[in-house]
Amino acid sequence: MKGILTKREKEVFNLLIVNKTTKEIADELNISEKTVRNHISNVMQKLGVKGRASAVVELLKLKEISL
Repeated sequence: MKGILTKREKEVFNLLIVNKTTKEIADELNISEKTVRNHISNVMQKLGVKGRASAVVELLKLKEISL
């Protein structure tokens, strides 16, 4: 299951784990807050988890993102 994230999803989650808000992520990546939420939602669906925290834990386990 390596490489399950798109480049953009990875960028979103890398900002999420440094405690950025949806709005801050949107501003930094120059996308809308809705798009940020969609990326997060898509990743949670891919992983079969409910909630951002669970997604982060799974992505760390899969070595998709790192702290």
